[in-house]
Amino acid sequence: MRQSMMFSPTLREVPADAEVKSHQLLLRAGFMRQNASGIYSFLPLGLKVLHNVETIIREEMERAGAMELLMPALQPSELWQESGRWYSYGPELMRMKDRHNREFALGATHEEVITTLVRDEVKSYKKLPLTLYQIQTKFRDEKRPRFGLLRGREFLMKDAYSFHASQESLDEIYDRLFQAYSNIFTRCGLNFRAVIADSGAMGGKDTHEFMVLSDIGEDTIAYSDTSSYAANIEMAPVAVNYEKSDEAAKEIEKVSTPDQKSIEDVSRFLNLEAAKCFKSMVFKVDDKLVMVLVRGDHEVNDIKVKNLYGAAVVELASPEEVKELMNCTVGSLGPIGAPKDLEIIADYAVEAIVNGCCGANEEGYHYINVNAGRDYTVSQFADLRFIQEGDPSPDGEGAIRFAQGIEVGHVFKLGTRYSEAMGAAYLDENGKTQPMIMGCYGIGVSRTVAAIAEQYNDEGGLKWPATVAPFAVHVIPVNVKTDVQREKAEDIYAALKKQGYDVLLDDRQERAGVKFADADLFGIPVRITVGKKAEEGIVEVKNRQTNESQEMRVEELSNYIADILK
Repeated sequence: MRQSMMFSPTLREVPADAEVKSHQLLLRAGFMRQNASGIYSFLPLGLKVLHNVETIIREEMERAGAMELLMPALQPSELWQESGRWYSYGPELMRMKDRHNREFALGATHEEVITTLVRDEVKSYKKLPLTLYQIQTKFRDEKRPRFGLLRGREFLMKDAYSFHASQESLDEIYDRLFQAYSNIFTRCGLNFRAVIADSGAMGGKDTHEFMVLSDIGEDTIAYSDTSSYAANIEMAPVAVNYEKSDEAAKEIEKVSTPDQKSIEDVSRFLNLEAAKCFKSMVFKVDDKLVMVLVRGDHEVNDIKVKNLYGAAVVELASPEEVKELMNCTVGSLGPIGAPKDLEIIADYAVEAIVNGCCGANEEGYHYINVNAGRDYTVSQFADLRFIQEGDPSPDGEGAIRFAQGIEVGHVFKLGTRYSEAMGAAYLDENGKTQPMIMGCYGIGVSRTVAAIAEQYNDEGGLKWPATVAPFAVHVIPVNVKTDVQREKAEDIYAALKKQGYDVLLDDRQERAGVKFADADLFGIPVRITVGKKAEEGIVEVKNRQTNESQEMRVEELSNYIADILK
């Protein structure tokens, strides 16, 4: 490609609304442009990177035995009503009506469509297992689109779905696609972790997220400092053995704590450790109110509460609901004197507290010397808190550390969540009808592009790994008006193309500084500068990853480029 013919409008200044490096550089380098909040056009360079990522995905998915198809973005509401998600999915689902007043949704995901397709076409166990995937635009009405491609309202996704006659078959394909995902992100050059995750609104269980390590990641990863264990912080179990103090239980006492609301305030006021206090919080678990107790220096993990009850939705009760239930404000809550029909559950750490402190359900008062069993009743102790840095790793190896991550992929074992709701069944060997067992596997394709850009950049611009770069080699004659430089650059360009390299030739009549600045922004792995020594057959070659440059003869280029691009 000749750069004079390419549409690549670069920017010298950082766009004011671009908060993170990937967003800034993809805009500055002319890889994309914003059309509306969370909606972007991919320009030629960006599209080439996107296609390279897609190629890697297709190769690994085919190797794993998956077949590609393409489903519609516009989905009839009847399918979502069949699965039960039309009203439960939330405001992120973009809904609309056609001229006949029929309701549709723009596809946020495709479980309903694929389940219908397979339900109508596959009737026998002999046709299973079956794995299908697509690469297609998805739509989600994000409340706050941000970070460019990392959280948009329209984005490109690879979603795959597998159908099985047995759990063993699902396990086998799940492992195969887990490996395919590891291969994909490795080939993209990403520093990532596969972490144990929560399935969220998708349903199902046994899920993993593929998280790219990044300081701007919106998810926290809990990982072992000595083993391969990693989990989303919401899903990491706490493996602490709490030892109960042998101090004697004291008589409970109600004390005045004027204007002391938080655990920090109360513990300081009463000269107690936060670990001797406990927090009391009321949650709405589906339609049931539950009080959850955790130690003062811990935080309630609502996902663990949700999983304990097998609930669809868990959220904090409103101040109004708390007032009606307990006749006090949120800052004064405690389990003593709670209504008899209010279930109280507590984290394991609370069970070990002797002579603790809690709210007295009265503004400006707390109880001290509180002990479980004697002063209040807990229906169940469980692991209900977030894991903390320094806690033992759940696999028994090392201690927990935290890192931030960008989710680029997610694999689920859906089970029969959709097949039972939508009647996707097959006849087994005995002629008996059975629901298909399903798996679901997604990759944010455009998000992956942004994640790569986030990990591969410097102050000059992007530094694409060779596997996804828009071009392999960038040839730059310093002065195209100088015949020998122009002709030597043309010769190199033609020779490298003949060898199968994707080459960009900067044939523009621009100053050398402009050309070099654009080259650094583009981040093409190899830059060949044809300058004053062109007559001697010598050029300068720069490795964009290391920014190391060296002079060499033109005859040496082929081997050197091959080494860089391995």
